[in-house]
Amino acid sequence: MTTGINYGSLMHQAMRGLIRTVLEDVQKDGLPGEHHFFITFDTGHPDVEIADWLSDRYPGEMTVVMQHWFDKLEVTEDGFAVTLNFGDAPERLYIPFDAVLTFVDPSVEFGLRFESTDGEDEEEGSLVPAPRSVDDKKDSAERPAPEAPKSGRKDADVVSLDTFRK
Repeated sequence: MTTGINYGSLMHQAMRGLIRTVLEDVQKDGLPGEHHFFITFDTGHPDVEIADWLSDRYPGEMTVVMQHWFDKLEVTEDGFAVTLNFGDAPERLYIPFDAVLTFVDPSVEFGLRFESTDGEDEEEGSLVPAPRSVDDKKDSAERPAPEAPKSGRKDADVVSLDTFRK
């Protein structure tokens, strides 16, 4: 019998499912329009498969860009594999969804960040504002600056929808 609803875990699963669905669509139809992704992942995750020279160069985390050139995108229930070009050296990577730390599509100002608190087994995800375009910054004086995350565990996050409005 459960003692409560684990909203953090449910949100975590839903956000990973969103990434999987987006990548499945890209696998099937390619990247539409100006869409592109910055995907940061934990290179030390036990199921990540990258070349030794990449794991040596990026021992903690690595950000890859899926934009102009990527090949053989394969999406599974647990992760995705893709061939990317690193200085004219194509490399195959396998990234489990559990290893993804951030997923950002700056073309539409969308971003997800997965955070973990040391000493806890479960990760919690949160919505994060994606980088704004230069035109959007002109009215930034009217908006309050986002607060920096505080250390320690929070019970809940309240996100103002005004943060995401243009």
